[in-house]
Amino acid sequence: MRKKERYEKILAWFRENRPIAETELHYNNPYELLIAVILSAQCTDKRVNMITPALYRDFPTPEALAATTPEVVYEYIRSVSYPNNKAKHLVGMAQMLVKDFQVPDTLEKLVKLPGVGRKTANVIQSVVFNKAAMAVDTHVFRVSHRLGLVSDKCTTPFSVEKELVKYIPEAEIPIAH
Repeated sequence: MRKKERYEKILAWFRENRPIAETELHYNNPYELLIAVILSAQCTDKRVNMITPALYRDFPTPEALAATTPEVVYEYIRSVSYPNNKAKHLVGMAQMLVKDFQVPDTLEKLVKLPGVGRKTANVIQSVVFNKAAMAVDTHVFRVSHRLGLVSDKCTTPFSVEKELVKYIPEAEIPIAH
């Protein structure tokens, strides 16, 4: 089976069996999703969903989060992986949002926020802004290789992302990961 046929077959299966693709992270607005995705790095969505309600309640705006300290945030997120760094990132991210007044909608601006890498930026772009951005996390990276969607030469998340977007219709990229 040629690669194009493989993509078509897999995408057809998902269109039929999983027509609605949504993140499992709980959030009410772009700011909350940004917090959740930063916390989800190297951590399960289930764990993130357990700790975010109190964080969202006590820091409902970027201004509230920017006004606190990483030490305070740490107490809310201590059960996630790398809580010290993530606490610093969350406060720094909120401080930058206060200066800019909103969650940015471009990769270039998003990756300037502390704790936001390419994968997180692509999640925000695709989920919040419905842009054709392919978020490649560990699971997408591994499954893409196992299904033969990318070649063995794709050894980085970015190379996998570039290969995937070549074969997935642009309109489906926001939900494809």
